[in-house]
Amino acid sequence: MEAKTKDLWVFVETNEDGTAKNVGIELLTPGKMMAGKQGGALVAVVIGCGADEAVKAASEHGADKVIVVDGPEYKHYTTDAYAIALCTLVEKYGPTSMLIGATNNGRDLGPRVSCRLHTGLTADCTALDIDDETGNVAWTRPAFGGNLMATIICPNHRPQIGTVRPGVFKKGDVVEAKAEIVKEDLHVADSDIRTQVLEIIKDLGGENVDLEGAEIIVSGGRGVGGPEGFEPIKALADALGATVGASRAAVDAGWIAHAHQVGQTGKTVGPKLYIACGISGAIQHLAGMSGSDVIVAINKDPDAPIFDVADYGVVGNLFEVLPVLVDEIKKVRG
Repeated sequence: MEAKTKDLWVFVETNEDGTAKNVGIELLTPGKMMAGKQGGALVAVVIGCGADEAVKAASEHGADKVIVVDGPEYKHYTTDAYAIALCTLVEKYGPTSMLIGATNNGRDLGPRVSCRLHTGLTADCTALDIDDETGNVAWTRPAFGGNLMATIICPNHRPQIGTVRPGVFKKGDVVEAKAEIVKEDLHVADSDIRTQVLEIIKDLGGENVDLEGAEIIVSGGRGVGGPEGFEPIKALADALGATVGASRAAVDAGWIAHAHQVGQTGKTVGPKLYIACGISGAIQHLAGMSGSDVIVAINKDPDAPIFDVADYGVVGNLFEVLPVLVDEIKKVRG
């Protein structure tokens, strides 16, 4: 289809209680820049049930317009209901590009919508920009197992669609809510929804690790040597009130659960402080944590690539360094 406007849309995914998931609000930050370069408006699209809080959050974080679809059929995510609603909106308004958070639901919704609209989709992006010459979105994502970063464009079809990893961008500052609110009375018949949510299971017995929302993360890699090597990592995390992370090497070795993994095949994080212990700094891991405000690396190899991105580096044995850090932190905190 052809674009009817130069607007950029951000799909703001909602929780069951009607609040916005962080990634949708995060994407309003690059969305504002990109919409300005495209010469259009930044439009947040909220689909949910009782989603007033999500609408408010989108308006307070810079959206020029918020399109709202609210109904009981959207309380729980289903592929059919959400894909029908979003495709209907796109066909009506004709945006030129759209950002979707790469959550479990977003990774399901994006391909469905792009296929129905006969347009392209770039998945799991970690950087976004607008090509100044063509006005196309430049979508950047890891490729070939994370060994290089590919920049992809969709020059011939609209809208241009991409899913973007949570934690890649920071939420913008709260501003005065001035967004135009457009409510669409759009409902999907039960007969068009082929799946039904019978029960929501919060936890399957695994660890509930909020890496994406953590302000401080202490991560361990191959250098910890084994599962017992995470004990000093956990001790430092406890002293700092931090969350424990890990590299793929540590997870693949079975030393710690996958829920802790940071990197291309794990979580993308952007904490205020990231402490990498015994992590060499492979590009797959850097892709998931290089957006951290401050990075501290502790590694006995002075030539480890992690030091190239670290703000502070300690060359030393983590089993000697971490206990000293813990003791000093405890002294300061009493």
